[in-house]
Amino acid sequence: MTVPVADEAQRLTRYVTDGDPVAAPADASVADGLRFAEDGPGRMAMFLYPAPTANQIDELADAWDLHPLLVEDLLHAHQRPKLDRYGDVLFLVVRSARYIDESEEVDFSEFHMLVRPGAVAVLCQDKRWIDGTDGTEFDEEELLRSDRRERTLLADEHLLALGPEAVVYRLLDAIVDGYTPVLQGVAIDKEQIERQVFSGDAAAAERIYRLSQEIIDLQHATAPLGEVLGALIAGFGKYDIPDELQAYLNDVSDHLTRVNTRVTEYRDALSQILEVNSTLVGQRQNEQMKKISGWAAILFAPTLIAAVYGMNFDHMPELHWALGYPMSILLMVAFAAILYWIFKRSKWM
Repeated sequence: MTVPVADEAQRLTRYVTDGDPVAAPADASVADGLRFAEDGPGRMAMFLYPAPTANQIDELADAWDLHPLLVEDLLHAHQRPKLDRYGDVLFLVVRSARYIDESEEVDFSEFHMLVRPGAVAVLCQDKRWIDGTDGTEFDEEELLRSDRRERTLLADEHLLALGPEAVVYRLLDAIVDGYTPVLQGVAIDKEQIERQVFSGDAAAAERIYRLSQEIIDLQHATAPLGEVLGALIAGFGKYDIPDELQAYLNDVSDHLTRVNTRVTEYRDALSQILEVNSTLVGQRQNEQMKKISGWAAILFAPTLIAAVYGMNFDHMPELHWALGYPMSILLMVAFAAILYWIFKRSKWM
């Protein structure tokens, strides 16, 4: 059973001590979470906003003393993946993807992540989780145990002990892993389109265009994410990221590289399929034009004979000839039959 979540309960707050997460008090504010993280070593506060509101973003901005430009980015979503740093706050924008087979579409969800010493905040800007779950509703049974979002971000206690960057890794890893089912769905559609093209289905072109658009949108999500991961990896030494976490992030980067390679391959393949489809359509149109031209020529011969003897001049001997009419009909049929035989032999008919 799913139930709507009240505005004041839409934020999930977890306090982590040495990798062990526990639910924060129901009345805990963002500022309380920061104080918890600063009270001792090995502590971290995680804030998850499944459906962030302007009031919640304002509260976060006041507690974290966020830069006005950063607050503006949080309030206005629909951004490409990027990484910015404002003082001691790291800001990341990433986009997850899931494939909807019924409509052959790729659905995207935008996430904003804020990381500072001892704290991390995740905002689901499209009010959806990675799997498409509505952020405004929670599963009542899961709330009694552990929300699926929390399990995604906080399941590995050993990893959480490495700091707030571990939550960033967990989310990036889940998003990059989510690209694989999307590519599998796209691959199936591509194979179906290839069969459509060679079967002469007229609807293949529209399907190619639609799938190409989905691939382009996917590339706009995955390619900039590579730059984000590259910037994170470049800052390993400067920001003293633990070696173990560096290895995990490098692994995510490798997976993303393979994803980007496949996305590029599918985009190129669809371009080639479109060219093949255009060539086949052109060939079919040429065959049709041959038939049309052949029948036009066959009909032209009888029309010419009829036009000649329909001019009604006074001195046309054939008009007074007893065999003139059957002879003209015979000529029409003969010319038509000869032209049909010629075109048939030339495979125009």
